[in-house]
Amino acid sequence: MATFLDALRQMWRDMRGQKLRTFLTIFGIVWGTVAVTLLLAFGRGLQRQMTINTAGIGDQICIAWPGLTSIPFDGLGKGRKIRLNEEDIETIRGQARGLNAISSEYSQTMKLNYGTKTVAVDVSGVSPEFGAMRNINPHPGGRFLNPNDVALERRVLFIGNKLADDVFGKTDPIGKTVLLGGSPFLIVGMMEKKIQQSSYSGRDNGKIFIPGSTFRALTGEKWVDNFIYQPTIPHESKQVTASLREILSRRQRFDPDDKEALSVWDTTEEFAFFEIFFLSFRLFLGIIGSFTLIVGGIGVSNIMNVVVEERTREVGIKMALGARAKAILRQFLMETMLITTVGGAIGFAISLAVCWVFPKFGVTQYVGDPNVSLAVAAVTAAILGLTGLTAGYFPAKEASRLDPVVAMKL
Repeated sequence: MATFLDALRQMWRDMRGQKLRTFLTIFGIVWGTVAVTLLLAFGRGLQRQMTINTAGIGDQICIAWPGLTSIPFDGLGKGRKIRLNEEDIETIRGQARGLNAISSEYSQTMKLNYGTKTVAVDVSGVSPEFGAMRNINPHPGGRFLNPNDVALERRVLFIGNKLADDVFGKTDPIGKTVLLGGSPFLIVGMMEKKIQQSSYSGRDNGKIFIPGSTFRALTGEKWVDNFIYQPTIPHESKQVTASLREILSRRQRFDPDDKEALSVWDTTEEFAFFEIFFLSFRLFLGIIGSFTLIVGGIGVSNIMNVVVEERTREVGIKMALGARAKAILRQFLMETMLITTVGGAIGFAISLAVCWVFPKFGVTQYVGDPNVSLAVAAVTAAILGLTGLTAGYFPAKEASRLDPVVAMKL
């Protein structure tokens, strides 16, 4: 404890004697700490926001559309239209390997009437699994479609939040009855607001979702427009798609390698790309920030060299009185680490303040909010410690090797 307090007193004395030099040295450490911390924090925030934006369309799902065959198969020519019905979807659900969930989707524009308001809306007939796969979450007080709705062909609907605002204003739509396609429907849920930057048939906030069985009964439609499926393990999506193609090719008699017969948009590839891209991006930012911090460490090394020169006589007296080289080495290292710690603490405080203020600018949707995670703090602390140790070791080593007789004469 005494050695630590001595180091504190000695550092305070040196700082008071060389105010500008000490300020610039600590400023270098502060700047380097802020650079490392904020670059990593903003990189993490951007990655998280891009993931949220991408997940607006669904939680690592695949969307498939039946199309036209482009390869002759089993005596049948190309250009044949592939039509899928609910039996095909149920067969996939029961036989496809690695499949977590699947839902058919039927689409049509219908008229929605409520009071004096009449609007044309996009209506999708779906299964209960659709909501979770597409990240369509119900607002508190409501729910998405459930298995009983499908089994009993209930006239219930789930409404997008923007459409609800347009039709009902500030009134809670849950529990209200509307006319959809001329038939009464009960609103059982409203979508919680979400960020959605991509879609395949329009934004979810302006749509209505009803049970697929009800849709077929209401419209007489029996052919699926498209279907959504979700692999149990996202990075195995290609194997799941291959299994699914194999099943449908046997039922519909088309070549399993015919990509036109069944077009698939695999969103898991985007998530995998973002993961690799942002890992490289954050590594790059960390390296740039580390170099900035190293520059600050060079400043610490320079000031410690000057300190050693100014305190040569003091070191000589201490060694003449019996101080060992290790004690001298430890003293200067402690002073270096203290300067580094002070600069690092100030830098962390500034970084946390920036991370706290930045969300108030309202640009979260575009660049995310910076986040100083434990990992970011640990990396920065490790770089700080290594920088301080390296910066102080060589001047301290030089001081510990001084000849006491020669040192006292200087």
